[in-house]
Amino acid sequence: MANPIYRPWFDAATDSPLLTEYARKLDSFNGVLADRKVELAELEAQEKRVVDLMKEVEPLLEPEVYEKVTELLCEITSYDMMSAFHLASKARAGRTFKSKTET
Repeated sequence: MANPIYRPWFDAATDSPLLTEYARKLDSFNGVLADRKVELAELEAQEKRVVDLMKEVEPLLEPEVYEKVTELLCEITSYDMMSAFHLASKARAGRTFKSKTET
């Protein structure tokens, strides 16, 4: 039997995750970012998509795989949050504030 076709999770040459590239191609992502803002309803819809996929995949996993996938999902979430905080801190650091006495 031939190996199934799949999207790799990381670039073998650089060890860089590829999930962000895949996410950028999702209709749900592009539709929301077209106006450069994320509304609460859009965030809730994305959460529902995530939970629906979790419910679909969860029963398919053997216990040891389930634990590894849970760890992977937590690490991806941590990575995404850290990346967002890093970008936000870079954006704040790039701003300069003038005091009222400066002209």
